[in-house]
Amino acid sequence: MVKKSLSIVMAATMASALALAGCGSSSDSKPDTSTPDGSASSSSGEKVTIKMMHLWPSGSSKQQNMIVNDIINEYQTANPNVTIKQEILENEQYKNKLKVLSASNDLPDVGMTWAAGFLEPYVKGQLFAPLDDTLNDGLKDSFVSGTTDAYAIDGKTYALPLELNITPIYYNKAIFSKYSLEVPQTYEQFKQAVTTLQNNGVAPIALGNKDRWTGSLWYMYLADRLGGQDTLRNAVARTGSFEDPSLVQAAQEVQDLVKAKAFNKGFNGLSNDEGKSEFMNGKAAMYMMGTWELPNFTTNETIPQEFRDNVGFFKFPTIEGGKGNIDSWVGGPGVGLFVAENSKVKDEAKKFVKFFVQKWGEQSVTKAGVIPATKVDTSKVNLPQMYIDILNELGNASNITLFADVQMSPSVAQVHLNMIQALFGDEVSPADFAKNHEKALAEQAGK
Repeated sequence: MVKKSLSIVMAATMASALALAGCGSSSDSKPDTSTPDGSASSSSGEKVTIKMMHLWPSGSSKQQNMIVNDIINEYQTANPNVTIKQEILENEQYKNKLKVLSASNDLPDVGMTWAAGFLEPYVKGQLFAPLDDTLNDGLKDSFVSGTTDAYAIDGKTYALPLELNITPIYYNKAIFSKYSLEVPQTYEQFKQAVTTLQNNGVAPIALGNKDRWTGSLWYMYLADRLGGQDTLRNAVARTGSFEDPSLVQAAQEVQDLVKAKAFNKGFNGLSNDEGKSEFMNGKAAMYMMGTWELPNFTTNETIPQEFRDNVGFFKFPTIEGGKGNIDSWVGGPGVGLFVAENSKVKDEAKKFVKFFVQKWGEQSVTKAGVIPATKVDTSKVNLPQMYIDILNELGNASNITLFADVQMSPSVAQVHLNMIQALFGDEVSPADFAKNHEKALAEQAGK
């Protein structure tokens, strides 16, 4: 059974584990040591090439890309007979390439996947290898409790997660100060801030909705704050309906934001990176995105220090009369590593994945400011204040709801994403937006 969401129990466990547990505090969390530096070494002297495909280009994901290369270099040094060949694509290109390669059963030996509904068809198609042997080989206890569950189907684990994410609204403190704006606590205050910014010729919100999942984040929060944490989740799980009044109202609120010119010009035709640049260049006051963006606001030295110092974040505000609360987040485990079932170097690929996960946990905090899926002793590292504040919010989370398109099966996710873009483009009514979702979900359930 695929887990569709993360509970309050998991949220609390994440934070306590991140704060108190150390990656190297037990022998179970350390790599197999057959070389002086503790690196895993290949048992065979045969020349091996492992093809790895990932979605962290050096331009948009500089810190993550740097760590990937460091880990690969370390592995290749410890295993001179092994060559790791990378293919790097940005998010949407990556997803499309993965579909193409899966159709011909020609996946890379190691790649990245998302959890739950995204993972399911690859598992059903026997394209991903079970990784329980790797997980149970001294690795399981190094993960924050519950993070691997979203990658498990029918009792088997098919990917090992690298990240944990929640989704704040980042804001430019200098812009807010210039127009005497306070961090909004209520949705009415948020809309007033949008109006003030728009009246002063500043784009209130940076958005690149060509990728569609970016707009879904806004819809999910509105659905959560209006209907509570279970309404959208139940609609997807078929214990509720997508035509619930709060889900229809959330769609209407999206269109009201569009009509208020809350987003930068041309947002529906811009990629996420293009939309993000509006915020990074100081042209937009706010930007909603997962905490994988933290490096750009903390540790990425190619971003001007003045800008990084001016970035803050806030939680999506509460809506008067709504059932949601301000400590409920959209988020969940981020990308995980898979090994292709038909890989000709499967055993070596699994060794590399184990090594990568362990090294990623150690380095992602100190070098990138990314929240990993493995436990970290935060008392032993010097962390940016924003990172600490995010960890505290993670600990106070009342709920973390998995990204909608990840919860859904691929076919329903495509309907959702297409409807999101149509909704933001004022090409579908809120009622029809909900009806089309309900139809796709009902058809999927009947198969």
